Amino acid sequence: MPRYGAQFGPDITYLGIDRCALDDPASLAGADVVVLGAPFDGGTSHRPGTRFGPQAIRMTDYLAHDGSRPSLALRTDGLRDLRVLDAGDVEMYSGDIETALPALEAAVETVARAGAIPVVLGGDHSIAFADAKGVANVLGHGRVSMIHFDAHADTGDIEFGSLWGHGQPMRRLIESGALRGDRFLQIGLRGYWPPPETLDWMAAQRMRAYEMTEIGHRGLDACLTEAFGIATDECDGVFLSVDIDVCDPGHAPGTGTPEPGGLTARQLLDSVRRICLELPVVGVDVVEVSPPYDHADITAALANRVVLEALSAIARRRRDARDGTMSSPADPGIPSRTPSAADPGIPSRAWDPSLPLLADRPLPGEAR
Repeated sequence: MPRYGAQFGPDITYLGIDRCALDDPASLAGADVVVLGAPFDGGTSHRPGTRFGPQAIRMTDYLAHDGSRPSLALRTDGLRDLRVLDAGDVEMYSGDIETALPALEAAVETVARAGAIPVVLGGDHSIAFADAKGVANVLGHGRVSMIHFDAHADTGDIEFGSLWGHGQPMRRLIESGALRGDRFLQIGLRGYWPPPETLDWMAAQRMRAYEMTEIGHRGLDACLTEAFGIATDECDGVFLSVDIDVCDPGHAPGTGTPEPGGLTARQLLDSVRRICLELPVVGVDVVEVSPPYDHADITAALANRVVLEALSAIARRRRDARDGTMSSPADPGIPSRTPSAADPGIPSRAWDPSLPLLADRPLPGEAR
């Protein structure tokens, strides 16, 4: 399985992390996470362009690509506290989905067998079949649950005369036996697809979908807590699949099938952080970023941060397990500092009503 490199654009790694090669086991030794690119949009039903997603996710960042990103909230550096490597892009010809998906499945399985967590940068959502099945091939069919963020259920049967496409991977995963329908949690669904017969099939598989109206009424945290209990029952690991169109198009315009009324970017990032802090995540993919439709790199920047949130939270989860600590989203990430006799010039984070308002304070060099 020789390393192909970048299929489109410059050959860069995710934020400057070190490279590895899937055909060189020594290069994978000690890896905690391996990033893979899946530059494929052969399963797209509407707007194409996700073949350029991996490159955009890897490079869209205003900071130096130096392989380090300390998290303010979690007080960890996911790129350094973990050994994170980039294996480059899997060769995926968009004109041949039945060849492309097995190639990706083999690559993901190689990473999982090396004891690392695969993080796959898509690509359209058809790649989720290969991603989750590649992990399940190692951990055991039926032993991996799925938490799936998406505007769409992706449980179609035959679309445009084909069994394969970005609207069908979740159905194919369940039919294959790799994942269980009753351990399949979908978050953020909305809009006008799929049709009733597909919803009936989902109900027969005992899938659990949290549509946006339910999330609005119950609250996202309550829905996640319920989903976590299902996902960890009789399963050894959780695969996290994030379709960027789970967010409202105002927060993620660069995607193939935008649907109004979705999550905010903040809700998605907080959810990914919580999942990777609280659950045994064994694989991640981030899909449906289409740079040709992205304005000002809004969508690519969000996808880049989804990956970082996942890595930071996985690193924090492992530190907590090692040190016997417990992180909470309510914990202050930035430590408070208060004035003291030794250091009186450090302001408190708390507002002091005795202090003058900014407008009442003299400018530098101005006497009052």
